[in-house]
Amino acid sequence: MKAIIMAGGEGSRLRPLTCNRPKPMVPVLNRPVMSYCLELLKRYGITEIGVTLQYLPGAVKEHFGDGSGYGVRLHYFTEDSPLGTAGSVKNAGDFLDRTFLVISGDALTDLDLSKAVDTHRARGAAATLVLTRVECPLEYGVVITGEGGRIIRFLEKPGWGEVFSDTVNTGIYVLEPEVLDYFDAGRKFDFSKDLFPLLMREKRPLFGVVLSGYWCDIGNLQQYLQAQYDGLAGKVRLSIPGQEIRSGVWVGDQVAVDAGVTLQGPALIGSHSHIESGAALEPFTVVGEGCLIQSGASLKRSILWERAFVGQNAALRGAVLCSRVQVHAGAGVYEGAVVGDGSLIKEGGVVKPEVKIWPQKLVESGTTVSESLIWGTRLSKSAFGAQGISGLVNVEITPEFACRVAAAYGSTLKGGRVAVSCDAFAPGAMLKQAVVAGLQSTGARVSILGRGTLPTHRFGVRALECAGGMHIQLSTRKADGVTLVFTNAKGANISRAQEREIENLLAREDFVRTPPGLIPDPEYAPAVPEAYLQSLLREAGHEAVRNAGLSLLLAYDAASLNAYVPPLARELGLTVENVEGVGNAARARSWSEYQEVLPLLAAAVVEQKAAGGAVLDANGEHLILIDDRGRVVRTKTAPQDYVQEVLRRDITQFFLHFDALSALVRILSLVAERGTSLSKLVDEIPAFHLTKKEIPVSWQSKGRIISEADRRGGQRETGVAGRGKGIPSGRLGPGAPRSRKAVVPGIR
Repeated sequence: MKAIIMAGGEGSRLRPLTCNRPKPMVPVLNRPVMSYCLELLKRYGITEIGVTLQYLPGAVKEHFGDGSGYGVRLHYFTEDSPLGTAGSVKNAGDFLDRTFLVISGDALTDLDLSKAVDTHRARGAAATLVLTRVECPLEYGVVITGEGGRIIRFLEKPGWGEVFSDTVNTGIYVLEPEVLDYFDAGRKFDFSKDLFPLLMREKRPLFGVVLSGYWCDIGNLQQYLQAQYDGLAGKVRLSIPGQEIRSGVWVGDQVAVDAGVTLQGPALIGSHSHIESGAALEPFTVVGEGCLIQSGASLKRSILWERAFVGQNAALRGAVLCSRVQVHAGAGVYEGAVVGDGSLIKEGGVVKPEVKIWPQKLVESGTTVSESLIWGTRLSKSAFGAQGISGLVNVEITPEFACRVAAAYGSTLKGGRVAVSCDAFAPGAMLKQAVVAGLQSTGARVSILGRGTLPTHRFGVRALECAGGMHIQLSTRKADGVTLVFTNAKGANISRAQEREIENLLAREDFVRTPPGLIPDPEYAPAVPEAYLQSLLREAGHEAVRNAGLSLLLAYDAASLNAYVPPLARELGLTVENVEGVGNAARARSWSEYQEVLPLLAAAVVEQKAAGGAVLDANGEHLILIDDRGRVVRTKTAPQDYVQEVLRRDITQFFLHFDALSALVRILSLVAERGTSLSKLVDEIPAFHLTKKEIPVSWQSKGRIISEADRRGGQRETGVAGRGKGIPSGRLGPGAPRSRKAVVPGIR
């Protein structure tokens, strides 16, 4: 026996699930719903199967191929325009040379098809409709049968005033080929509305058979969710992909569930997914393949498709996340809400119940979405932040994104030389390769500085007389974060005007493309770190430090700074010990982790009578000093937006603000030259206090809030933390005035 699967449905009522895929390809328990239809047919010995296609036919063909992966043989029949249910089957008429079965590719069922076929043959029927009983028949075709099962009346999707039965049409039919002769090929014709009423008028043997079992027509989002829950609960006979590791909990291949995860069945976790410690998956949750659920995230009765991301402390409640959706830290998506493919819910964003977000949309940080979001794109109004472009590794900042950004940057340089470097960790090295490729594609001449710190990169850009540079470094402030830093010919951060140019090119994907024969090979500049160290020694006047014989206790990331600190110590005659600063080879130690060792470091400085101590972050930018009396001195840390102005005014100020190693060497030089101590220098610095508060605001409101803050500030010294505001001045030394930057309360 042969069968026809009707798989041409557009599924408009299921949008946004079906915006990028036909209805039969919508996943149920991590598999296209049509795959369960194939398994059902095979279970009853039906392996010659035709598939009618119309909406996005390539998606079905690409996934199922010839059907051999399911143990069947598939034949495809594509219609150029919708022909209706009967018209689409007529389109496969040459394939249908004997009794055949018709079934919908978007229904989930375990009905006994053999009973339907046996009844059809026993009654000598021309057409047999498979019927089932439902509690609410309003969404279906209601059917009444008379003596012997002959159909005497039916009505498509009645109102309550028209309901005359709870027996409905499942869309599963057993047919003889001659019923297709009642209408012409190429004509739009429907089984329920056209063909079956015609067969009744012609007195043809039209029968119905009521079967018990599970049947769900996935026609809307509520039915889609219910089908998932029923599958997990065992209400329908089907094979759940994965291994049942305990009662009601299935996992795929290479799944990582960390210790400390709360996991309650029934639940399904797809292959290659990772659930971090502290996350909670409660009953009736489905996690697709390749998903990442971070610590503190909470999921209840929610469905995730492949490669979704749920950040720390995010909450999902009865929600559906489609492919590649990102829900960042602290965000929430609630009952009945659906987030379409590739959309991004940023930190603290809230998607309220029943809201539908179409594919490739962006919900900004702290924004609450109360109505469905259909128009617009995922592109943020500004890709750049306080320093370059930041995001989560392999979630927001992927190799393909890094390549595109580099192509946009290279397009602004018109073939100039560009320095590229990264930190000491594997994610930075991975992204560096993508950056190099993107720059090369625009004809830029790339000088690879290798692994190092951002200050080394800035030095290398100037030393090699580059037109600019890109440095990739893991964040010491945000777990799993990475930043792409863009520098100009002076090694300073690029201007806001150039950032906007890059953003515009990125949005339009209007990149310079160099012919293959003109793409330059990258060059390597391995001597830059050594030249950087020599420059520090020359500028600092290191002879005085060498003669002083100082001892220091440091806390620093060995993986990042071992190429710098030990050689500097040897040249300066310093006795240096790294206290609790071994570091982690997989990531940059967070700045907060370093600050936790301050009490230990301060006590060790006093106990060992050292000249002082220091904490240096993994990126070589931030410095905390501890004087010889164990007091902590938090040195001035200026936002990266000040780099250009500071560099223009005073090269010494540049090094003090943006190069931790240089600042440390210069301060030690001052101590040695004056024959004083760190504690005495600290005593000469006037005390100052800074209070600030950060409150996230939407992009639409930032301009108005800044304007209002400026108005309220009056004659007070105020500044909004951001571009071009509150540029510090002065020098660091005995009696030097400390610059102050007041921050308007409530404005980030």
